[in-house]
Amino acid sequence: MIFDEGCAGGPILSTKNGLWFDQSLTLKPAFRDIVQNSYEAVAQRVDFQHQGEKARKEVNSWCEKTTNGLINEILPRNSVSDLTRLVFANAVYFKGTWGNKFDANLTRDADFHLLNGSSIRAPFMTNWDKQYVGFFDGFKVLKLPYRHGSGDTRRFSMCIYLPDARDGLPSLVERVCSEPGFVDRHLPHGEVNLDEFRIPKFKMGFEFEASRVLKELGVVGVFERGGVSEMVEESPDGEELWADKIHHKAIVEVNEEGTEAAAVTGLFIGGSCMQRPRPRPRFVADHPFIFTIREDTSGVVLFVGQLLDPHAR
Repeated sequence: MIFDEGCAGGPILSTKNGLWFDQSLTLKPAFRDIVQNSYEAVAQRVDFQHQGEKARKEVNSWCEKTTNGLINEILPRNSVSDLTRLVFANAVYFKGTWGNKFDANLTRDADFHLLNGSSIRAPFMTNWDKQYVGFFDGFKVLKLPYRHGSGDTRRFSMCIYLPDARDGLPSLVERVCSEPGFVDRHLPHGEVNLDEFRIPKFKMGFEFEASRVLKELGVVGVFERGGVSEMVEESPDGEELWADKIHHKAIVEVNEEGTEAAAVTGLFIGGSCMQRPRPRPRFVADHPFIFTIREDTSGVVLFVGQLLDPHAR
């Protein structure tokens, strides 16, 4: 278990790992050493073959605890069978308070425009402080710093990449995915006064089975027969092991106080841009956008997502 509460008053960032293996297997000493010492992971022997549902609930209980209750299930029903031999899980939890909090008394409902052309009412937050905003070709970027603890050299922030056009998210996503370093090259570097500033409150969740995506990215070895057999001592029946499914689930909640976010992944085995001058700068995130939560000193992105609908769960 790797747990970092940070310095007093700063964000909480927690990263934890877990491994559950069937009682018929014996982990190789070298692999057990890596799991327990390098990754400080939980390593539990369970009975997948005869008590799969009990094992599934044990993994989900770990998931709920490590994400402070944000995610209570990473293994859905029927995801574990008598053929399951190992389950790996990784959980990341983040909770940060805004450097400048939003006044809840100023939160008002307004229209949020969806990609299909319709609109819904959603609560929008605002304040009168200067904001870190950068204006680029076809989009603008807002950076909201989180409060940092005394003596903490890390600096966390949320960045919102808002297309100028209400239906501009698909083309912006394409640019982000096709241009290496896009996120880091398009960050605001100074504070500006805004005539209008609004961002929506939201809580969003997303989950998917990630094996196909990983294969498309070239991660194929673990999915081939025998791809992970080197982790365990050879079984009496010569059973070969390989990755079957990878479930990923994430939840992010943004409100007047700050952000709480968690993500869990489970593996089953069986240049710079010039700012454009704006006479009346504004930042109103009333249509779909990209957001990131990052550590600014290192540039490490902890979470990235798209907000399509503030009410979607």
